[in-house]
Amino acid sequence: MMKRKNSNYLFYLFILLLLIMSGCSSNDKVSEPEEQKQQAVEEEVELTVSAAASLQNALNEIKEKYTKEHPNVKINYNFGASGALQQQISQGAPVDLFLSAAEDKFDLLVDQGLIDKKKCIDLVGNEIVVVVPKEATLGIKTFKDLTKAEKISIGTPKSVPAGKYAKETLEKLDVWPVVEGKVVYAKDVRQVLTYVETNNVDAGIVYKTDAFISDKVEIVATADKDSHSPIIYPLGVIKNSSHAKEAQQFYEYLHSETSINILEKYGFKKLN
Repeated sequence: MMKRKNSNYLFYLFILLLLIMSGCSSNDKVSEPEEQKQQAVEEEVELTVSAAASLQNALNEIKEKYTKEHPNVKINYNFGASGALQQQISQGAPVDLFLSAAEDKFDLLVDQGLIDKKKCIDLVGNEIVVVVPKEATLGIKTFKDLTKAEKISIGTPKSVPAGKYAKETLEKLDVWPVVEGKVVYAKDVRQVLTYVETNNVDAGIVYKTDAFISDKVEIVATADKDSHSPIIYPLGVIKNSSHAKEAQQFYEYLHSETSINILEKYGFKKLN
């Protein structure tokens, strides 16, 4: 009788252990997907954004706000001349978004099938201005007055949109033949600004937004909008982005009211 009781006890104990082990296994299976989901949510993603140099200050402020709301997203900017950036992307550089200072450079990537037409937008506009060093004495007050300068600086027209707009304006005003031999070409608008700030040239033509950030130069003239091609900054998502979802989210944030307000604060023009 005692043996039978012991046998029954061992049998029930064995069944109980099986039930406990089964429950633990089941709980593990349920918790595994939840843990994996949590890891996926917290996984850090790095986005590379190639953008025109003139956008540097505004985009850095936008980045600061965005990353506070999306701490798992790290944004790396590649600033430069739009033409150079376009060539890098055409040659396969790993980029997620492109923000150009010229429509023609941007359209080349659309034509090459590297940017989806459905995932691009004209973001903001800008103006070009003549800047001179503070305390300048040559009396340069207009674009035509650039003939008084010994040296002026503009961006290289083939790769720097601001340089292309500057040349168009000077040609429209019949000033280009006179000043062409005085031009010091720069790799981007920020370099033009530096040349003027350091008195290496008597004047330069930059975007109004770049002039706003310097306390060492003075704006003396603004180009008439009819003197050059429209200054539009198009934004698009690169098709082969390795982080398509996050790139699309940042793309949408860049043309949100929050971002447009920041861009306007730095002198960019809201488009209708």
